[in-house]
Amino acid sequence: MTTGKTSFDVLGQLGALRRYAMSLVRSPDEAEDLVQDALVRAYEKQGTFRTGGNIRTWLMSIVHNAHIDRLRRGRSRLQRETAAADLTPEAMAAPQDLSVRLRQLQTAFFALPDDQRAALHLVAIEDLSYQEAADALGIPVGTLMSRVSRARARLRAFEDEARTGASTTPHLKLVGGSGDEHG
Repeated sequence: MTTGKTSFDVLGQLGALRRYAMSLVRSPDEAEDLVQDALVRAYEKQGTFRTGGNIRTWLMSIVHNAHIDRLRRGRSRLQRETAAADLTPEAMAAPQDLSVRLRQLQTAFFALPDDQRAALHLVAIEDLSYQEAADALGIPVGTLMSRVSRARARLRAFEDEARTGASTTPHLKLVGGSGDEHG
């Protein structure tokens, strides 16, 4: 006696499905995955199979469509990855260098004389006008401008020294000779 289940004999078609999948993807693992995907689709769409239809043809079309969907997904993923790669810089500066540089700049800032550091902080970091900073420190505007100018000059000298490796201030003092007033 024949029941409706025998006309939907998917397991009897596994060999043909595996061979067809293998010819499409040329990799045993990928072929097995493709057949698995196709079988899941076949069982999900079992209600669309026409009774009396050719199960083998129907399953082969599901394998084929699953393969096409995988190819499209792969191309789409590749396009997204390529677009993302185009937006991403190929190389990034090591953050350690920036951290070390920031620490050096902080050290140079804190090495400024107190009056210059306070003036520069109020103007450059707190964004106060010269008049507001001078009022906050209780000094004339001209004095504040002079302190800010000297602080900036010291930081520029520090930057130049860091960039070139040459110090702008002499480290050795000549003692004796023509430049010595006391000798």
